[in-house]
Amino acid sequence: MNTFRKLILVTAALLAAVTLSAKPRVRIIATGGTIAGVSATSASSAYTAGQVGIQTLIDAVPQMLYLADVSGEQLVNIGSQDMNDEVWLQLAKRINVLLNEEGYDAVVVTHGTDTMEETAYFLNLTVKSEKPVILVGSMRPSTAISADGPANLYNAVAAAASPECVGLGVLCCMNNQLLDAKSVIKTHTIDCDTFEGGKVGCIGYVYNGEAHILQRVTNKHTVNSEFDITRLDRLPRVGIVYGYANCSPLPMQAFVDAHFDGIVLAGVGDGNFYKDVFDVAVAAQQRGIQIVRSSRCPTGPTCLNSEVDDARYHFVAALDLNPQKARILLMLALTKTHDWQEIQQYFMEY
Repeated sequence: MNTFRKLILVTAALLAAVTLSAKPRVRIIATGGTIAGVSATSASSAYTAGQVGIQTLIDAVPQMLYLADVSGEQLVNIGSQDMNDEVWLQLAKRINVLLNEEGYDAVVVTHGTDTMEETAYFLNLTVKSEKPVILVGSMRPSTAISADGPANLYNAVAAAASPECVGLGVLCCMNNQLLDAKSVIKTHTIDCDTFEGGKVGCIGYVYNGEAHILQRVTNKHTVNSEFDITRLDRLPRVGIVYGYANCSPLPMQAFVDAHFDGIVLAGVGDGNFYKDVFDVAVAAQQRGIQIVRSSRCPTGPTCLNSEVDDARYHFVAALDLNPQKARILLMLALTKTHDWQEIQQYFMEY
């Protein structure tokens, strides 16, 4: 074997070794939230969200640098109660660039817990990559005694760096659990163990820096989603009306008068209307404002053509989506069509 050929083989072997030993490139996008919050004292329950920058969060968890080549950027620094459509569009577009153009292997998004489930579901429908996208937050501010943010962030990076999380869609990583974007719900106002997966449960967990997947989702998401926000600078306006005994029709009428594109009912039981609200909903649908029936119940489907004759009124049943996620799917559906039957099909698939 001549010297030149030996040099080529040695070089190839070295390149292969470097490739095998290279850590995944994980980009953290910070949006604020309690994980970046600061309290007056370590024992105080009062705090201000979105005060700590991304580099401070990274520096606080040096252990995750053993798992991945981690870098970060600050998109916004807000409490997630102030999350809005503009930030959602910016976030989804930026993630698509990072994963599809800049060569990152995964993205972690630090986020407040109030609306984390909504952002996760929006990204699940608009990110165009099979690479892991993990949302993470905390229930205690960064300055609290036994703050949960550092451990959550470490676990999120571990999940993002794991090949086990490829192709699962957008996940939330909280309190050692991995939860998929469609089923994840916040169930408690203050407990660290607040996030659950409804009847689906968690799809996996992180332990000792490794992700373990227990089940896989079957609904359409990410690369199989037909929703494209690349050229969008705004989303259709969709509001939510909460149902209750002796419910006033004024909130729904206000959305109608404001010319909203759609209205989701957080109905009682199986997505039922109070009688006065029902009349407004029928009139709204006739005016081209799409009505989607969901339920204020924490679990269980809103069934199609059950107690309400959806086919007669051209209503859409939210099926397994809660009101806040039904709103997101309806907004994206309305960027594609205003046909109620096509929109119902989206609710069956996503």
